[in-house]
Amino acid sequence: MTINELMTISKNEPTPLIKLSHTQLIELQTALVKLGYPAGEIDGKYGHNTKNAWAELLTDSDLENDTDLIDKTSLNMLQQRINAVTHYSNYNFTTKEGTIEAIKNECINQGICLKTQIAYVLATADHETNHTFKPVIEAYWLPSPDNYLKTHLPSSKYYPYYGRGYVQLTWDYNYEKYGRLVEKDLLKYPEKALEPQVALFVLVHGFKTGAFTGRKIADYINEHITDFINARRCINGIDKAKEIAELAQNHLNAL
Repeated sequence: MTINELMTISKNEPTPLIKLSHTQLIELQTALVKLGYPAGEIDGKYGHNTKNAWAELLTDSDLENDTDLIDKTSLNMLQQRINAVTHYSNYNFTTKEGTIEAIKNECINQGICLKTQIAYVLATADHETNHTFKPVIEAYWLPSPDNYLKTHLPSSKYYPYYGRGYVQLTWDYNYEKYGRLVEKDLLKYPEKALEPQVALFVLVHGFKTGAFTGRKIADYINEHITDFINARRCINGIDKAKEIAELAQNHLNAL
């Protein structure tokens, strides 16, 4: 993504975040969330979530700017950080081995760097796709899953926004959010969530930020602990937790 609206800010004087336009704030919030910072809802409204997320990014980037301001230097940094997480064309999804490499690289690219963490992300994709490492839809094992889901799902906000990907992206608000982050209209074309590059971003970003259940992978797997059982809470309670933990150990051994 490019931060076109933000780049229209005056290059001579720093601009207070509170004076950004609605469109500029949408762009800033989208960029922050894409980078994994907790900017809250992407709503174009200035508040403490946006302010704190911007302050975190400045700190992580070793910039000593006033955290209430945005300027040429910080904008250039923001664009560079966004460019670094947008390089899907380098990935090869045509084989299982290629997809595994893509997941490993995307984890590192988004800041999931410990081998134990990467192993668990791989294990989750392994399990959720029935070991194919190909994006799947919810109830993919049925003869006509879309027809089944259309008649059995809980609300109109769920269908057609049922689970898709390497891990299941569900509900209209999540399709809208990730559509912004990957710059595709997932609300209008929810099937695009099955595109490997989209599914990959959702998988890794969801683990990094806790987007699926509010639990982040770092809550259970970090430099101090490796809890392959409870890490399942990042996705779906402790359903199949032991099976996925075994897969994680296998992937860890192969790293």
